[in-house]
Amino acid sequence: MDRQRLLVIAAGGTGGHMFPAQSLAEEMLARGWRVKLSTDPRGARYTQGFPHTVEIDQISSATFARGGLAAKALAPFRILGGVCAAIAGMVRDRPDVVVGFGGYPSIPALSAAWLLRRPRMIHEQNGILGKVNKLFAKRVDAMACGTWPTDLPEGVEGFHTGNPVRAAILERAQASYIPPGDYPMSILVMGGSQGARILSDVVPPAIAGLPMNVLENIRVSHQARGEDHERVAKYYEDHNIDADVQPFFQDVPRRMSEAQLVISRAGASSIADLTVIGRPAILVPYALATGDHQSANARGMAEAGAALVVPESDLHVEPLTAAIHDILNQPDTARQMSAAALGLGKPDAARELAAMVEALADGQHLQPGKDPE
Repeated sequence: MDRQRLLVIAAGGTGGHMFPAQSLAEEMLARGWRVKLSTDPRGARYTQGFPHTVEIDQISSATFARGGLAAKALAPFRILGGVCAAIAGMVRDRPDVVVGFGGYPSIPALSAAWLLRRPRMIHEQNGILGKVNKLFAKRVDAMACGTWPTDLPEGVEGFHTGNPVRAAILERAQASYIPPGDYPMSILVMGGSQGARILSDVVPPAIAGLPMNVLENIRVSHQARGEDHERVAKYYEDHNIDADVQPFFQDVPRRMSEAQLVISRAGASSIADLTVIGRPAILVPYALATGDHQSANARGMAEAGAALVVPESDLHVEPLTAAIHDILNQPDTARQMSAAALGLGKPDAARELAAMVEALADGQHLQPGKDPE
């Protein structure tokens, strides 16, 4: 009996890293591979959506960006412990390929794969490399890019695979878009796990400022952080706006497919979802994102006419009200934005990544511009 091939996926503890990792895991399982996820306890919180057959391996890792002096002093030792554990695991299991999706928890597995010379690659979701992916960019066999173009180190060439989306998003790929009109309309507001407060401050009053003939048809799904939930929900209630406010929506694919407009941060996974389903958007890049990578993420949608991009410094109530009204009051424009978003979508991203994984496992040397054989 042939040995079942093993893929080790290494990913950090944010949805931006974990959602595309989940998508690749689903695809590789469908191809008959065994899949192991290497992450830390923070990343393990995002594993509920992973198929139950994915083996979750929690390893020791740390970041130098958070915690006090003691935590930062201990970080190298925690990372070293994770590397040693990852080496022991790879000596035992001999993975056919290791794929890193970024974040500090990916350091141990990528380090072990480099030291043991296992085939390895990186997938970068954003238009600018994260710190860990930048560290390993010249130490892997291939670099897959979710956003194009991606700013890469000199001498590193990338494959534009797009950002894989979860199966629940693919099920609603190219869902029919109902343009705005004189009937119930939905607005989806997503702030992400960081920096969502400004959306909770500005978006509700901006929506409340819409003309009554528009507002009476609006229903809002607003994802607000726990500490903002009560005041955001109360604001909508006090202004008689039909709104569902939650810290996290488990059914984002459904809500997005039903929306006439999405107001969102410009995280790579959110943009991938928008372009696969095909929805007009107002994007507000997170100003504190490393290297301003969310602005780079949003550029393609803006240039294609699929989204209006509003820098945080320009996010004010009255201009946002006007922008929302312009989109909802021009159904042809909204329809064109939806089509433009679809034109950027890469629903086959997971399959392209999987093809790269299998090519590396077969010992192929991958070259940008050529499809894996």
